Amino acid sequence: MRKTILSLSVAAALAVPGLSAIAQTAAPAAAPAAAPEPSPLTGNFGLFSQYIFRGISQTGGKPAIQGGVDYAHSSGLYVGTWLSNVSWLSDFGIARESSLEWDMYGGYKGTFGKSDFGYDVGVLQYYYPGLRAPGATTANTRELYGALSWKWLSAKLSRSMTEKTFAVPESKGSWYLDFTATVPVTDSISVVGHYGIQKYKGHSGFCAAAGGGTLNDDCASYKDWKVGASYALPQSWTLGGYLTGTRMSTTQKTNYTANGRELGSTVLTAYIQKTF
Repeated sequence: MRKTILSLSVAAALAVPGLSAIAQTAAPAAAPAAAPEPSPLTGNFGLFSQYIFRGISQTGGKPAIQGGVDYAHSSGLYVGTWLSNVSWLSDFGIARESSLEWDMYGGYKGTFGKSDFGYDVGVLQYYYPGLRAPGATTANTRELYGALSWKWLSAKLSRSMTEKTFAVPESKGSWYLDFTATVPVTDSISVVGHYGIQKYKGHSGFCAAAGGGTLNDDCASYKDWKVGASYALPQSWTLGGYLTGTRMSTTQKTNYTANGRELGSTVLTAYIQKTF
């Protein structure tokens, strides 16, 4: 979805040097076409071998179909929405009929003067429609985020603003710190590296070893990492893959296990995605 503006200028001149001859001068070359204006509306659609979020599989190792739409105003304001299938709600017995994650977000981004340093602040709502299991707490969560970037480097802090979420009745104040580098190697190939720190706060029965006590580093908080690469194909398609994993204690691994599968184990994810 691109708007194209063509600007064409054609000029011709006739020269009359004398009574005996009439000479016609050559027309100057047409002015180059103006660069197409970027569309404020963009979208993406992809097929992934699984959905990994902050090092944790959201689909229990099964494939995921994902896609979203974003609108970016020239002022720096933006809004967007994104969807993916998930299985962790039913895997943990939170929901009887719920297999969708629907994210809605908005914010403001820009650069510091004409430098390569940028910033991004906004709010993100995670919404999980469907029928919850009796007595289960909602998994819906709202986060505020702020990020700083320089060329291909970024650091982003997300902080929970929701009082009650799944297994964490007092989760407000939990945060996640994301360090990411996406380095272009060639015009078609990029490599990515990521390291994240998840800190939970509050009280919950999710902490089996802590007897429902405070969420601490030996209960639910953990660290995760990712390394991968992508290859740009024609027609705005991208093919890629990445290896992800987590740093967890034995207790943490138990808390992040569903149906006999450690959801934070080291796994390889492949994907193909199109932007438009």
